[in-house]
Amino acid sequence: MSLTPSTPTPEPPVERTGPPRWVGVLFVIAFVLVGWLLYATYANNQALKQSQDTSNKKLDALAAELDKTNARFADAKGQLEVTEQKLGLTEDELARARALAQSVRKQQQASDETLRKALGQAQADNASKFGQVNTQITNTQNDLSATKASLQETQSRLQSTVGDLGVQSGLIAKNHDELEALKALGERNIYEFTLHKGKRMEHVGPIQMELRKVDTKHYRYTVNVLADDKNIEKKNRDVDEPVQFYVSGARAPYEIVVFKLDKNEAQGYLSTPKTASQASPAAPGKTNSTNTPGN
Repeated sequence: MSLTPSTPTPEPPVERTGPPRWVGVLFVIAFVLVGWLLYATYANNQALKQSQDTSNKKLDALAAELDKTNARFADAKGQLEVTEQKLGLTEDELARARALAQSVRKQQQASDETLRKALGQAQADNASKFGQVNTQITNTQNDLSATKASLQETQSRLQSTVGDLGVQSGLIAKNHDELEALKALGERNIYEFTLHKGKRMEHVGPIQMELRKVDTKHYRYTVNVLADDKNIEKKNRDVDEPVQFYVSGARAPYEIVVFKLDKNEAQGYLSTPKTASQASPAAPGKTNSTNTPGN
């Protein structure tokens, strides 16, 4: 009797997903930031040009006033000489007049020096302002480049995986910085939480949760979830694993991700679909301090 070789069972096709939508969002944010920088640079340059024009007008006015003062002084000197000739002043009177003229001349020289210092200070202030603005523009450009690079680096670390229900998860965050980047994408409602072992149900967004067990050695934890009047136990779940459950009115699952465990504490976030109806907890509990969605 001949044996027929068994045909190997084909492996199920692996679902391939295209690039996530947040890549396009990142480029839009980058273009908006660059446009804002260009506009701010143009506005600063216009304001500086207007300030320089105003300073130049003030300098011109000061110079004109100096010319008028010099002209008045020359007129006064000429009139004094004519008066000397007409009145036949005595030597003492002429000496007093000369002393008065000398005093006026010194005052005029002091006034001229003050005006020259004012002109020099105004020019120095203008040069300093231009230097400060150029430095601020350079710093702003460097800050923008650094922020853009940091955002791209952080969001590039966000990963997508399969949750405990076998449903493909969206992007998940594994620390607080990645969580802020996930909030910036705005694709889902994010509720950050810190659960404490030994407490009863704590409000986290539209649901309630209770931390039952923490295993820091194996990075596992156990929680009870109360949603839609149903108590769901999620036992021995791993850190950074999307823990999934459904509520009425939601086509996509809710997801819990814990990214940090301490002895009696678990930190993470709840992620809910934007279009999902909010589940109402059945029983009152203690309110968690982080209960506002991050969008």
